Amino acid sequence: MRVPGIVFASFAMPDIHWGYGFPIGGVAATDVEAGGAVSPGGVGFDISCEVRLLASPLTVDELRPRLTALMDALDDGIPRGLGRGGVWHLPDRPSLEVVLEDGAGAALAAGLGTEADLLRCEDGGVFARADPSQVSERGLARGLGQVGSLGSGNHFLEVQVVEEIFAPACAQAFGISRSQVCVMIHCGSRGLGHQICSDHVRTMITAMCRYSISVPDPQLACTPVESPEGQAYLGAMAAAANYGWANRQALTAATRRAFDEVVGTGALALVYDVSHNLAKVERHSVAGEARQLCVHRKGATRALVPGHPDLPEDLRAAGQPVLVPGSMGTASYVLVGLDPGGAFSSACHGAGRQMSRHAALRQVRGEALRHELESAGIAVRGTSARGLARLRPLGGSEGMSGARDFRP
Repeated sequence: MRVPGIVFASFAMPDIHWGYGFPIGGVAATDVEAGGAVSPGGVGFDISCEVRLLASPLTVDELRPRLTALMDALDDGIPRGLGRGGVWHLPDRPSLEVVLEDGAGAALAAGLGTEADLLRCEDGGVFARADPSQVSERGLARGLGQVGSLGSGNHFLEVQVVEEIFAPACAQAFGISRSQVCVMIHCGSRGLGHQICSDHVRTMITAMCRYSISVPDPQLACTPVESPEGQAYLGAMAAAANYGWANRQALTAATRRAFDEVVGTGALALVYDVSHNLAKVERHSVAGEARQLCVHRKGATRALVPGHPDLPEDLRAAGQPVLVPGSMGTASYVLVGLDPGGAFSSACHGAGRQMSRHAALRQVRGEALRHELESAGIAVRGTSARGLARLRPLGGSEGMSGARDFRP
């Protein structure tokens, strides 16, 4: 609430937990025309961290005999881990700048998807306000070799099975059916997004005094949305969002290749791709008046209501798919935005966190956890047992870096 221009309230989603500056699972909107601020801490270090859901034409019984082979193919074909390179090799900086400007469309131009994919991405897979010139040299260097990689931390690629349908009409609109095999991908803008957040927090810490802004935590550093510093951050953030869309599009292409090689079909339809780490300028009703607001969602998912004009035409009547991954080894959920759209049409992004990753390492042994998961019928492919242990108690989109989790 100390960020200037907060409208009505700061919201805590049900999965809220501690984060730098803003909590994870936090939503706050500032009034742009009244001098409201934008804060990189309200987005977080993993800009454009998003969840993408793909639906296959296969049922669980059809995939079961080929599960091990598929997991091995995904293990080989999906780069993950700290600093690892990606499946899409950009030759030079100009190629990267095209990605930062065109988002998922740049991946399509490289043969990594179809036009149908763009229709099921938030904002069509591209943020029009991107300004690559606001990304530092260090940020560009970190992003150049990582397009098409999951990264580390809580990112994952998971093969799933639809266990239950609660709203048949919505499921039909989304292209989801009982016993269907799906793939969920959770990742963001890699080192490029992290560097953008670090750079612009430092800039705003210095600039706040010029706007008579004082905050209790440096990670809440902010400046007015319409200030030069605010516009510079939003331009860089949009470039990172475009990088994130291109990254997931490249991973989608790699996943489709693995399915094609193992089961003979790579026909994985994109259900939806939606961010949970962005600040977006949106129009919302405040005291009965339409206002331009900068809506910060950090670990919170946009959840547009049925009929919203920003939804794809084939989803408009049903509402927006809201993708909520569960804790490792538990169910994930596909929800739908409902009217009225509370918290500026926002929803939770996962199950939350019970303990820190360091605490997890002290309590959980990776190999024991792997055995526990495999005993429950969950196939696991990860970069290390240590990484698996760090992620066990984490919820929401907190998963392991790798292809995992098949629920028969």
